[in-house]
Amino acid sequence: MLIDRKKYRPRLIDDVVEKHLRAFGAVEITGTMWSGKTWTSRAHGRSLVNLDDPQARELAQLSPEAILAGEEPRVIDEWQEVPAVWDSVRQRVDEAGGRKGLYLLTGSSRPAKDTVHHSGSGRISRLRMWPMTLNEAGHGVASVSLAGLFDGQFESGPAEVDLDQLAQWICRGGWPAALTLDDELAQLIPTQYLDTLVSSEDRKAPESESDQMLFLQSLARNVGSAVTIDTLAKDMGYLTDGRVNETGRSRTRNLLAYFSNRFIVSELHGWDAPVKSPQRLRTKPRYDFADPSLAAALLGMDSDSLMGNMQVFGQLFEQLCLRDLHVYASLMEKAGPDPLRYYRDADGLELDAIIELRDSRWAAIEIKLGVNKAEAAQKSLLRLKEKVAANPAARNPEPAFLMVLVGMGKYAYQTPEGVYVVPLTCLGA
Repeated sequence: MLIDRKKYRPRLIDDVVEKHLRAFGAVEITGTMWSGKTWTSRAHGRSLVNLDDPQARELAQLSPEAILAGEEPRVIDEWQEVPAVWDSVRQRVDEAGGRKGLYLLTGSSRPAKDTVHHSGSGRISRLRMWPMTLNEAGHGVASVSLAGLFDGQFESGPAEVDLDQLAQWICRGGWPAALTLDDELAQLIPTQYLDTLVSSEDRKAPESESDQMLFLQSLARNVGSAVTIDTLAKDMGYLTDGRVNETGRSRTRNLLAYFSNRFIVSELHGWDAPVKSPQRLRTKPRYDFADPSLAAALLGMDSDSLMGNMQVFGQLFEQLCLRDLHVYASLMEKAGPDPLRYYRDADGLELDAIIELRDSRWAAIEIKLGVNKAEAAQKSLLRLKEKVAANPAARNPEPAFLMVLVGMGKYAYQTPEGVYVVPLTCLGA
């Protein structure tokens, strides 16, 4: 054990890490910088080498095997700094005769594909870590379990939250380093995160610091929408005679891939009820930030300015909900690698989130800042339910549940139509 567990704030992913250590020779935990990957890995490991350290990195470059010796599980922090370490870990796992839980690798970015010769499939499992949910940070009561809703379990209960608190939670984000800070100081963290991100002398960065920041600001401006590459390229000024050209599209795609590989931006893919529906592939993905505080910082907004702009407030509240839903959905036993999606069809029906499990159960969720919008959200949810049931020959299963996830609401309750209305502070894993 590398840290005193009494000083470690438990994370929801802890049980999953332990489970994977029992099932695989090595486990990789990926995610954004500052999300707590290293701290969590140290809580589960028994020895550590950090490849951010110049001496350790130089040794690993000379002989990757040299940094693997140590009490197991051995934590190899920021392994992507020396990509050859991956192949050495894979080989060591092969030679271990079936022993499990040998290594814990953490990474804040994906290395270039040509630098790793073996995928590690069957030997190294991969887990995604996000910034802290509201409940992990100590906000809310988690009285309504997402997993429980799939099993038909629900209890009504009160919620205590005001609009100002929601604005503060959005702007301070789920960064572990912010836990002990007041709101004013906590809101400095996402701003400094972005500055560190674009000024890190990364040779893989496809564009200048100013273009990187401009691209992120464009994504923040279009947050929550299925923005096109051409729209982003126009914001970047990648034009010839006022029109986007292929060079501009290519540069924009490179920026998108770069920030996706650093886990700052994630794709939310489309969903349709039939498992083999082409609509799942043809619906444009939406691009969301790993944490709502990043979008708020990029838009130059703090909690006070959010209170004066309800449209942006609602969009960033949706980002807050999606972050927590990503975490809760990924922890479910039947969750696949991409359990969270969204729905949009040619008739103009769009729903914020769909959770689909490997056993074909699914649920639809609409996100609204205020409970006063719950009735309209319910109509959209019931409309989707009717659409899915309209073709009996397709044998599409009914939703396990329908839910309106709200910011402002005094209670979690179920409507006469069977739709759950749940304040975000009441929702847990």
